[in-house]
Amino acid sequence: MTLTTPTGLQQLTTLTHRRWLVAALNIVTCIALLASLAYVLGADGWTVVDAITLLAATIGLPWTVLGFWNALIGLWLLHGVRDPLGRVAPYAAPSSEPLRIRTAVLMTLRNEVPTRALHRLRTVKASIDATGEGQAFDWFVLSDTNRDDIADLEAAEIAAWQASDPDGARIFYRRRTDNTGYKAGNLRDFCARWGANYEVMLPLDADSVMAGPTIVAQVHMMQAHPRLGILQSLVVGMPSASAFARLFQFGMRHAMRSYTMGQAWWTGECGPFWGHNALVRIKPFADDCHLPILPGAPPLGGHVLSHDQVEATLMRRAGYEVRVLPVEGGSWEENPPSMPEFVRRDLRWCQGNLQYLKLLNLPGLHAISRFQLVWAIAMFIGIPAWTLLIALLPLLAWQAGDGFPAGAAIALYLAYLLMFLTPKLAGIADVLLTPGGAQRYGGRTRLACGALAETLFSFLQSAASTFHTTLFMIALVFGRSVTWGGQARDAERLAWGDATALLWPQLVFGVIVVGTLAVIAPAAALWSLPMTAGYLVAIPLAVVTAHPAVSRWMVATNLAGIPEDFDPPAEVRAVQAGARA
Repeated sequence: MTLTTPTGLQQLTTLTHRRWLVAALNIVTCIALLASLAYVLGADGWTVVDAITLLAATIGLPWTVLGFWNALIGLWLLHGVRDPLGRVAPYAAPSSEPLRIRTAVLMTLRNEVPTRALHRLRTVKASIDATGEGQAFDWFVLSDTNRDDIADLEAAEIAAWQASDPDGARIFYRRRTDNTGYKAGNLRDFCARWGANYEVMLPLDADSVMAGPTIVAQVHMMQAHPRLGILQSLVVGMPSASAFARLFQFGMRHAMRSYTMGQAWWTGECGPFWGHNALVRIKPFADDCHLPILPGAPPLGGHVLSHDQVEATLMRRAGYEVRVLPVEGGSWEENPPSMPEFVRRDLRWCQGNLQYLKLLNLPGLHAISRFQLVWAIAMFIGIPAWTLLIALLPLLAWQAGDGFPAGAAIALYLAYLLMFLTPKLAGIADVLLTPGGAQRYGGRTRLACGALAETLFSFLQSAASTFHTTLFMIALVFGRSVTWGGQARDAERLAWGDATALLWPQLVFGVIVVGTLAVIAPAAALWSLPMTAGYLVAIPLAVVTAHPAVSRWMVATNLAGIPEDFDPPAEVRAVQAGARA
């Protein structure tokens, strides 16, 4: 008897072979790199600093290595095999059957500007209605707002929408008086009240937009495969007037397709869930995806902040597949418009992912599902490890003797930088190899200029933001916790004083590390700049990338423009028109 995934579409032995291959590639690569590092460190004899450096690299390296192999596998699938989607997403075959299941589209809000968020939801509804399948969908605004002034606006705007829309009876508004369980509790409350009336729900965040044909096609997939529990769309950034967001999402955009394709190839039916822009089968979600209350006090105890990946593992444990559809198009979100907002979002994710440390012993999880939790933890555990490694650079330079193998050290450093950049390089290669791909980004010249600008930005920004995350993780030990509130989604000028108050530790750290290196080993200081310059320029980088004049110039020149900047779909045009109104 051949064992298959719950939908019956893939053999488990095929996925097992893929997973062992990916594991072998990653283990061999990590061992080779760490052995090379051990050779470099031990050339003059071992010290305590050398041992700590090797340990830090051992903790931080796997995230980069897996990203490297995901991107290469994805690029191979996209351009080296026939029918890559059939190998990765066999459930995605088109269907001509009429829709028979009902879907609830949910927008969760907490202290958001309601006009902005509801315009997006109305855009999604109009797009679905245009497909002719609108009667299969109902609409819910689920508010956790704790500010009465914003709640009054929400209620008034929902009432106006209900009155003006022919489907007003299928538009619902509910406000909770508290936000117990955060967003997960909000969705759980919906399931308890209305879940029995629907087969599938589509959670959307306040900044989410999806195209009607994309949603309808994915609902067809859920209908055709009843054991498909979560179907996550590939979410990409919306066109942005913020210089910070434009640069950030440009790199994410062209790198995500190959990376996600490679990841989906081996994670298979144990894929990720990002909490929004995804179809979720309600009954198993309500019955089997209850989040535990973690023992102990915050920051790691209490309600789970990063609920999505835990729900994915529980959905798979319940016998349903969790899939990410690695197809670009029809699913958008907004990215943080400035460094401070990016940092705030990252800290929420950091604390939520570290809570998974208390969930690793959940009974009955599939091995890959448990690995997904470990990997979510590793994404943040590796950050202070790399920060420590950079902090040790002056000591490493000081103790280096005449026998130090500089050539081997440079080769190893360049190999790491190449692996770090591979998801971006694979994404650019994918764009160039796809017919018409470069034209979607405004042509090869604009693509190259955007790639160069974004690469420089990513080195500088990652140093600044990861140092902030490192400080936050240290503070977690002493009980610090994030607050859960509304997000700033519009680009605003960042004052020098505010940037300095947030980012002065980066500057101090950078001056100490780079300054000391410059005295001890000037050449090493220069080589370190891809990893350390971001500390030195964190404050001006945050100010410049939030400056309205810089943002207007980038928009006018289409620098770091994404495909929707050059040929916006109807849904994007509708959102942009609403923003101008």
